[in-house]
Formats: sequence, C-alpha cells, structure tokens
Amino acid sequence: MLNRFIDISMPLENDVISDPPGYSPHIEYITHKNTAKDVCTFFPGLREEDLPDGEGWAIEWVRLMTHNGTHLDAPYHFHSTMNKGERAITIDEVPLEWCLRPGVKLDFRHFADGYVVTAEDVAAELARIKHTLQPLEIVLVNTRAGCAYGSDSYVNSGCGMGRAATLYLLERGVRITGTDAWSWDAPFMHTSEKYQATHDASLIWEGHKVGKDIGYCHLEKLHNLEVLPANGFTVSCFPVKIRGASAGWTRAVAIM
Repeated sequence: MLNRFIDISMPLENDVISDPPGYSPHIEYITHKNTAKDVCTFFPGLREEDLPDGEGWAIEWVRLMTHNGTHLDAPYHFHSTMNKGERAITIDEVPLEWCLRPGVKLDFRHFADGYVVTAEDVAAELARIKHTLQPLEIVLVNTRAGCAYGSDSYVNSGCGMGRAATLYLLERGVRITGTDAWSWDAPFMHTSEKYQATHDASLIWEGHKVGKDIGYCHLEKLHNLEVLPANGFTVSCFPVKIRGASAGWTRAVAIM
C-alpha cells in the first residue's frame, strides 16, 4: 500500500500577510541570467556566452526570523525555564523522537475568532471523534484561521488554546501540538481587549506559558488541516537545526 503525503505547511512568500507589520519575510529572487557573470568568476577565461543559453544558476536571498512560515517553537521561546525550573531547551535540542508521531486533529473551526479553548472543549472534541490520547501523539488544532490565510485578517483569525486546554494535552503525554493560526494562543488583538478590561497579565500568552510547568513544542502557521481526518495519520515535523534558537522552520507533512 502506498502512503499518501499531505503538505500541512504554508509557503514562505512575499506580499502575503502572514505576520504582523515588521515581522514579514523578504525573498529576493536572482535569475539564471543575473548570475551568469558570477559563474564566470569561478572559472577564469569563461565567458557568459559560453554557458548553455548564457545562463548561470537561480538563487534566492532570504531575510527571515525563525517564526516566519510554518515552524516549530522550542520551549525556550515560551520562557527561560521549563518543567518547573529546568533550563528550557532550544530548537536544536528538541528530541527527534517527538517529531515523527501519530497525529490527532481537533476541529475547532466553529469557535469564533479570539475564543479561548478550555479543557472541557478539548475533552468534548476527543469524545466526539472517539479518541483517547496516547503519549507523544501530535495534536493539531484546526481553527478558522486556516481558511483566512492569504487575507489581511489572517493574523487576527482563529481561536486560541488556553492554559487549561494546553495542560490537558500535556498531562496526557503530548509534547508537540500545532495550529493553523498565527499563534497557539488567541490572537493578540482579542487578548488585548480582555487585558484592557481586566489588567490581568495572566491572560497574556497563557497557552505558551504552560511550558514553564511542562516543556513542550508547538507548530504554528500550519495549513491544509481541513483535509485531514481526525486521526489515522502520522505527522513529520523535523525542525531546521539552528544553534540556540527559539524555533526552526519545518516542512510539516501528514502521512496517511
């Protein structure tokens, strides 16, 4: 039987709003014609017209932060410590055995943008799909943000996972989670409104900050989750190895 591979990553691209202002990637595309002269510098005596069709190589210069595009966050991104006092691991220290595991999808597209998912919501969805969580399963959250990718509203779309909801997963052995939204937590625009009304700082990044108690990673800016079943697939999400970094880009794939 042949495996079916489903790309659950978004592309890195210019001119699509996938990050707040000032945080977007920039890609400069250098064509074969542009680089013909560069090729000649490696081979004294070579002329551009000697090259097949006068072409060199195509390359790109890319300006990125580690949280552009589909990426895996390390515990170090959330806080300086994890597991109630241990040094938080960076992306190059994330156990590889966490990154190729059976996947489970929670469908939360019906929740409004800015809604904070509770532990009860997670339990209800697991009951609906008749699934009991197993240690190290990768739990993906399908939100309304998935369908907003490419629009100006993407960054502020989707529900977020609250502290209790995140703890519910981690206490059952989950160590990698994921979302198709810009952030595992509710969009900042919605959290800011709640903070202005309450001045309760514990509302800010409450899902991320659970990493202080139980170290974990999460995938952000996934894509195409709506085509996945609730379970019966494997997730591959090995991050790029960047020494001491808070995150690494990944070509996340669901394998059926």
